[in-house]
Amino acid sequence: MGQSRSRFGRLGEPSLPFHTLVNTARRHSPQLLLAALLLALAGCSTAPMAGERAAREQLGRVAAAYRPSGHKPVLPVLGADSKLEDYVAFGVLNHPQVEAAYYDWRASVEAITPARAQPDPKLTFEADIADMLMTLMPGLMFDFMGAGKRAAMANEAAARSGVAYRAYVAAVLQTAAEVRKAWVELAYTTETLRLYTATLHNVDQSLQLAASEFSTGRGMVSFNEMVRLQNLVAEHHSHHAAFSDRRGAARARFKSALGLTRDEADPAWPESALQPTALPDEDTLWQRALAANPELGSMRAMVDIAVAEVGVANTTDRPDFAIGLMADVKADPLMYRPQASLSLPIWRDKIAATIAGAKARHDAAVARLTAEQLNLAAEIAQMLFMVREADRMIAYLDESALPNLERAAASAAAGYQSGMGGAAMIVDARHMALLMQLERAKALRERELAATDLLVVMAGEVPSAAPLLVQAPTAHR
Repeated sequence: MGQSRSRFGRLGEPSLPFHTLVNTARRHSPQLLLAALLLALAGCSTAPMAGERAAREQLGRVAAAYRPSGHKPVLPVLGADSKLEDYVAFGVLNHPQVEAAYYDWRASVEAITPARAQPDPKLTFEADIADMLMTLMPGLMFDFMGAGKRAAMANEAAARSGVAYRAYVAAVLQTAAEVRKAWVELAYTTETLRLYTATLHNVDQSLQLAASEFSTGRGMVSFNEMVRLQNLVAEHHSHHAAFSDRRGAARARFKSALGLTRDEADPAWPESALQPTALPDEDTLWQRALAANPELGSMRAMVDIAVAEVGVANTTDRPDFAIGLMADVKADPLMYRPQASLSLPIWRDKIAATIAGAKARHDAAVARLTAEQLNLAAEIAQMLFMVREADRMIAYLDESALPNLERAAASAAAGYQSGMGGAAMIVDARHMALLMQLERAKALRERELAATDLLVVMAGEVPSAAPLLVQAPTAHR
């Protein structure tokens, strides 16, 4: 029994002796006997076990940040100067995917109490009837499990809540990653539109110069060259229109990642340019992933469940018992009829198979954990390759290609002014510069998407939402 009190004293303990309650009830009315018995049990509870206490403490710490007092907290105010972390925190706190995982986890924690509680008492009734009512015997029956069996079942339920917590962690990280990827896509399309807009202005000016050369016969611009330049300008306009549509789709994706419906007001769109995200070295990344990766955490939680299932299986050879008491309210003096029963787990093959099956599930869970570690190592290697490949491309463009194209464009402009070159050379130089800048933006986009996946792998994506992730209790192995 727990330690809280009710109007009847300690939980399950009547404030008057049992025989006093019975005699008092019998003097007034037989029907009061049953009421006295039920009243004596009012407010009963059982003390939580260690695994349940740890799970509830963990849930309480997360709830204080995620759903204080059972309600959504005040969301960060988003403005033009908001950082990526502000958008990530907003999305994690607001998205229904995280909310669903949180309440699933909460339900799994609440399931620990029924798992370790004693079975409900049963109200019994017996009567002997011939020509008249001979005996009337209401009673109460209790089924009891041993403390070891209840502890094992509580550990199993606590381990299952650990799996639900890992699912909640995965939902937090996936939502944070989706916000970040949507932000990367939006920043990429915005930067690409800016490049096309600036280039279109320059190319239009160059085309006007080429048209003037062609119409006056100055320079070396031929009809075919004019057609090529016009097609090039039209292609730029087409790409500009396509990326305008792509930005609209990126904004819709970004709004959805924040957990905002289509009918809700648009958020303040981020204006920050894409910048390379700093990442730890490979060894540090691997160590962090081993400690915090959500998939590995889920596999470890499954191992905890398997361990707890073995503990429950090991208690199947322990008997359960039941006790009860009936009272003949028609008899004078009052007659009591005690009852007792004991289960007999005698089928040794059944017990052995139950234990063997639980151990096999444990071995399977351990093997899956090892397989997940192997997959994680391969995924990290692939994502690091993508980051490094993008870094090499960006370095080449920044250090060689773009500076050389800038010099070529300046040389073409100088040659045109001196009459030693045509406007077409300016158009081509600016077009090549645009292509290189677009290639750089694309490489940076791919790098940041891979970096986001790496941050998720090591659970490092939600710094501003850190209180939403706390250390999960670990089952004893």
